[in-house]
Amino acid sequence: MDISLMGFDTPFFRNLHHILDATDDNTTNNKSTNTGPTRAYVRDARAMAATPADVKEYPNSYVFIVDMPGLKSGDIKVQIEDDNVLVISGERKREHDQEEKEGVKYVRMERRIGKFMRKFALPENANIEKISAICQDGVLTVTVEKVPPPEPKKPKTIQVQVA
Repeated sequence: MDISLMGFDTPFFRNLHHILDATDDNTTNNKSTNTGPTRAYVRDARAMAATPADVKEYPNSYVFIVDMPGLKSGDIKVQIEDDNVLVISGERKREHDQEEKEGVKYVRMERRIGKFMRKFALPENANIEKISAICQDGVLTVTVEKVPPPEPKKPKTIQVQVA
């Protein structure tokens, strides 16, 4: 159930919902007879919905821009699936080790943690062999070059001979 529809879309309830989901994942190892969507599917759907992106088309390329503050390039994966699906994924984790040692506790937790993912179906003219990804100042920019259009065929002129 989507807690935002019930008016409980506060950081406290989002984190509580996240903890309950993680608890359910760890305790339900048996097979379920439920025919609804799996937890993995729901988790992926949430990750996709929570990862906004901008897509620009230039004459020679497509550019995908995703905000990823605080992430290192090693925490981000850019992949091609099924020959035409661009997948941007990763995970943002809380830093617990240092804080637990110093007795620090959170008073407020509002920054989003957890997995993120976006999938984009690439058009036919996308060149999947020429993809670059740059993460700078918390912004990931993925550039997918376009396949150059075929040269227009020039009409062939045939010399007419006199018989």
